[in-house]
Amino acid sequence: MSFRIVLMEVMIYLEGCYSLKEKRTRLSGLRDRFGKFKNLAVCEADYQDEYERSLWAFVAVGQQTMVDKTLSNVEEQLDDVIDGMVVDVKRQAL
Repeated sequence: MSFRIVLMEVMIYLEGCYSLKEKRTRLSGLRDRFGKFKNLAVCEADYQDEYERSLWAFVAVGQQTMVDKTLSNVEEQLDDVIDGMVVDVKRQAL
């Protein structure tokens, strides 16, 4: 049985965001919803000090089909979870 580790980076644009407090509020659903997945780690990976954009990293571990399913599930739910626009999604096997 072989396991895979895949990093998915998601760039989010937060139009009209004018403070870090507002940014945290608008993105809090990401960690709340996806942080509960057993095979997934979630964190804000870049632009922590900028208001209008954020880069989030999702690292999934498991068998290939489970990793693909988990990350596809995240992608499908992103628009429902955040008050912002996903502008880029990249996946990379580690």
